[in-house]
Amino acid sequence: MAIMVFGKNTVRETLRSGSAIELYVSPRNQNDPLVGEARSASIPVRIVSNTELDKLSKSTSHQGYVCSCHQWKEYTLRELIDATKGKENPLFLMLDGIEDPHNLGAILRSADAFGVDGVIMKKRGEVPLNPTVAKVSTGAIHYVRTCVVPNLSASIATLKKNGFWIVSSDGSGKMEYDQVDYSGPIVMVVGSEGFGISGLVLKNSDFVVRIPMVGHVNSLNASVATGILLAGIALLRKK
Repeated sequence: MAIMVFGKNTVRETLRSGSAIELYVSPRNQNDPLVGEARSASIPVRIVSNTELDKLSKSTSHQGYVCSCHQWKEYTLRELIDATKGKENPLFLMLDGIEDPHNLGAILRSADAFGVDGVIMKKRGEVPLNPTVAKVSTGAIHYVRTCVVPNLSASIATLKKNGFWIVSSDGSGKMEYDQVDYSGPIVMVVGSEGFGISGLVLKNSDFVVRIPMVGHVNSLNASVATGILLAGIALLRKK
């Protein structure tokens, strides 16, 4: 099933990822190099009005670029695990209750930037992958492997059997996140800023860590927290 993505950066990465089906641009953008890229890749290009772009994207923030593309592939948990076989330090990101598409899009962008091997989300109580998520991710949605599972705790049990350590980020953590050894297979769990991580997931975690803060506000936006954690892990693994 084809879906519509929009925004210049998102459309650019959709073309480069090989997912694009057809490109729609406003008249003012018809000479943009992006149009040339599409035509060189034999992607049909249509010049349409902004009103038509509004209808196609169901948004007014398309910047004059809309693209139809193939549905994003969802991987099984087994496929994610198998894809990391032989890798020295695989890293998965598990999300528990991220309901804002802007948060999810920014999280995927960070996941791509810091080399996350897969993002695991639950089927219910989580925002699905959609065009808004795609736009905020600036196209990272095409590169990050995502997996939707019915139950996070059952998935944690499977991951543990396959040698992964589970690290959850929560305000209740007694350790700071940089006190954990992140060598080997790791799953970093991040919850919503409103409800945090569910009790059962915390119970099944090997480590519960927190991000040290000195300000007056006791929580961070979920995407900001994820960026800090992933950047921290990347830095710690270089030492």
